[in-house]
Amino acid sequence: MSLNSQWLVFKLFKFLEMMGMEGEIKRGSVKEADLVSNLKKNRFDVSENSEISSFLERAFVRIDAWFKWFNTTQSGKNINSYYWHGRDNTTIRELNPKTLSSGLDDYPRASHPNEDERHLDLRCWMLLAADCMNSITELLRNNELGKEYHLAAKQLSDFAILNQMHFDEANGAYFDFGNHTEKVRLGWQVKVTGNYVSKELVREVLEMPELQLVPQLGYVSLFPFMGRIIPPESWILEKQLDLISNQSTLWTSYGIRSLAKTSSLYMKRNTEHDPPYWRGPIWVNMNYMILSALHHYAKVGPHKERARTIYDELRSNLIRNVAKNYHKTGYLWEQYDQKTGSGKGTRPFTGWTSLVVLIMAEAYGDSWDLSNF
Repeated sequence: MSLNSQWLVFKLFKFLEMMGMEGEIKRGSVKEADLVSNLKKNRFDVSENSEISSFLERAFVRIDAWFKWFNTTQSGKNINSYYWHGRDNTTIRELNPKTLSSGLDDYPRASHPNEDERHLDLRCWMLLAADCMNSITELLRNNELGKEYHLAAKQLSDFAILNQMHFDEANGAYFDFGNHTEKVRLGWQVKVTGNYVSKELVREVLEMPELQLVPQLGYVSLFPFMGRIIPPESWILEKQLDLISNQSTLWTSYGIRSLAKTSSLYMKRNTEHDPPYWRGPIWVNMNYMILSALHHYAKVGPHKERARTIYDELRSNLIRNVAKNYHKTGYLWEQYDQKTGSGKGTRPFTGWTSLVVLIMAEAYGDSWDLSNF
């Protein structure tokens, strides 16, 4: 999978807030993940503090420009709304036009891309980025920009506005918003070119789309949960736990699947030659973030015991399956089949699948800790 803009921005800000498994600043024995958090807690020595602070000072002008580029070029019609620009609104061959810039290539979005779209995952990424930038400006004592990023993070973490834009109370789930119809399918069409007759799959729209929440339950729906944006005492948190642990929707014996079995595009091909990618298979990077949230919610609020139970079982399932596949094939895989647990896609794929080591160590870090807002 190509390194696209979602993972670029995620890796940039994640690095600034979190030390990776190898780390750009190599000091070897950093157990906690958060760079900024560790600086605040005096967990580095004087030399490390100096080097990290110096790096942030030098890099700040660039990451500030990068944040502002995303904040302007990917903005939506509504204040503090965002959508991944660049979807093809003229295609007749894709069942659901891809959103390549999101990194979740064929994950179902609104059937008819336009400027009215609001993408839930991007809104949450921008909150993470604003929160990271706020922390960095505090460390650098940049009061002017600090006020700007603090306000941005505060606005994006507003739970009421998030719910107004993306929450479906009837289903207790979060969704994208856009110009959408569920009545779309791929059908064979005869094509005559000179003396040659061929068939091709083309998109057929059976009803007019309308502006609505896009009822495709999956990883995108869990971003507010993964981001710990949901207050631990909220009834909405309980609904997220219901959705995650339900075998009829997202739960499998091998990890959380990327798209619910109940979704209309579950395991549907996007074109004749484009098999499902983020429409069912299990991805370790997303399961890591789900586990991180469960680990957090298992410590706070009225739902902590249930969160702990789900956490323990999901963690065991994921570790067991990745280890089983490794012993069987000698590889870590890009994704895992939601029905059999078998490794799929690219291999060897030590990229985000190596997060299983952090899952074993229960090392999740403090990113997306928005208690200050």
